[in-house]
Order: sequence, then structure tokens, then C-alpha cells
Amino acid sequence: MIPEILIDKAVKDIFSGIEFQKEPSGLYDPLRYMIEIGGKRIRPKLCLTTYGLFQDSLTPEIREVAAGLEVFHTFTLLHDDIMDRSPLRRGQSTVWMKWSPDTAILSGDVMCIDSYKRVAKAPSAVLPQVLDLFSRTAAQVCDGQQLDMNFEKEISVPMPSYMEMIGLKTGVLIACAAQMGALIGGASPSAQACLYEYGFNLGLAFQVADDYLDAYGDEKVFGKPIGGDILNEKKSWLTVRAFEKGAEGLTEAMSAPASTPVEQQAKIARVKRIYDSVDVAADARKTIADLSALAVSCASGAVSSPEQLDVLEHFARRLVGRTF
Repeated sequence: MIPEILIDKAVKDIFSGIEFQKEPSGLYDPLRYMIEIGGKRIRPKLCLTTYGLFQDSLTPEIREVAAGLEVFHTFTLLHDDIMDRSPLRRGQSTVWMKWSPDTAILSGDVMCIDSYKRVAKAPSAVLPQVLDLFSRTAAQVCDGQQLDMNFEKEISVPMPSYMEMIGLKTGVLIACAAQMGALIGGASPSAQACLYEYGFNLGLAFQVADDYLDAYGDEKVFGKPIGGDILNEKKSWLTVRAFEKGAEGLTEAMSAPASTPVEQQAKIARVKRIYDSVDVAADARKTIADLSALAVSCASGAVSSPEQLDVLEHFARRLVGRTF
């Protein structure tokens, strides 16, 4: 196995040394900007972690694939920020705000292309399987984003539909990272399948945690303004659960005006009072814990030692422990 300290160092080295084309600078500067402002690097860390369960050293090929997963994820953020009209990402101005929506679209496109170039450097023996998994995942992420936008027009959304959406928008890429590392590391098909399910359920837990923190987190830690989902009238897990529990006045509160800072703060406070009235925060924390436990249970079928399972349990705790 590869120790966590070496994986963390590898991820840091990968993204401190990552390079993009220099010209035209108006196209590539936003790529450098997005990488430089950082992030949790969940997907490359998970890819290298599952690879490290089956190998003892990190090759240049697995490093490139791990980088490609993060570059693809960052591409989705560029476009997602435009659609969500988000002014901040990781505490910094979003690309569409700093440059323009047109620049963010085009830079996102070239970032997607760059991600494929990196993933295509996987070892030739597994390259067809790697590209098939990556391409299928990329299409599913787009499906999830469209469902997310569709939900904005609905008064309420059933919880199964919401979970399907976050499974596509968030879960499949984290699942892809988990399987990708195992695939390149030489794991059996059954172990790969178990690790895919581990990543998928961990992705669900992570998205529910993200929704929870959007309303109840600390802006300095969360990296973007609290209440963004409320102001954009998005159907978050909290909103869906509140409707499910028959919360009164939620539709009117979510549609309240938010043109000024005063109106925005009043709207966020009003919606959170409704959330509190039906205790959806506690429901969210329980769901996060349950999904994390399910993820680890799935992973148990992929490993052959308690030490390997400990690695995956620790990764899960690091990912969603910020909600407790």
C-alpha cells in the first residue's frame, strides 16, 4: 500500500506543477486561476488512494489520470458557477465574474479537452476501459446538471428524484475516481465494482453535506456565501426534506424577493427558521452518517485486509467530518 502522507504530497506536487498552454492568455489564464485557488482535491486523492491499495508506488501515468479527473471537475465548476450565478468559488471571484460569462464558457470547454488528454495517458493495457468509464461518467454529470436546472422550475421535488440527480451530478465522478485508481492499479472487476459503489455513496454523502453547509456552515470555511442555494431558489436536500415533512410557508419564503443585501439576509433567515421548525438539519446529519457507513460497507468487499479498509474509512471521515 502507498501511505496517505505520500498520496497527499503527490497531489500537492501535481497541482503545484501543472501546466497549461500560455497563449492566448485570455483563454488559459482562467484555467491557471482555477487551479491556483485550490480545492479539496477529493477526486485525485481518491483515485491515488484506491490505486495505492493495490500498488506500492505512483507512476507518471496514474498521476496524469488523477490530474485529469480534477481538471474535469474544475471544468464543471466553471460552467456551474455561470448557471448558478455564483459570485464566489473557494472564497475568490468566480471566472465569469472576474472575466466574463463568455470567457468562462470557452475556458471551461478547453479545460474539458485538457482533462481527456490527461486521462488518455493511462497505461495502454487498460486505456479502452479507462476512457469508457470516463466518457460515460462525463455524460452522466451533464445529465445531473440538467436535472438540477429542471428542478428549479418545480414547486417541490420528490426525494428519490433529488437523490438520482445528485447521484449523477456528484456521485458518479467520485465513484469514477474510486474505480479508476483500482482499475489502473490492477484490481479485479469485482473489487472495482465495490469501490465504485463506495465512491458513489460517499459522493451522495458529500453532496448532502454540501447542501447542509450551504445553510448552516461557516462562510470562511465553506469558501462561498452562506445561503446561496436559498437565494437562487435551488432545491437542495434541506428544501426537499422540508417539503417532505410538510413545512408550512416554504414556497412563499423561497420565492421572496432578494434584490438587496437586506432582502437577501431576511430571505435566508426566514427559510432557515422554517428548516429549523421541522429539524431538517438533524435529518441531514443522520443521512450523511448513514451514507458514509454504507460507503464503507461497500468497500469491505474490495479489500483483503483490515489495514486497507481503515484507509477507506479514514478517507470517508476526512471528507464528511466537517458536518459534525
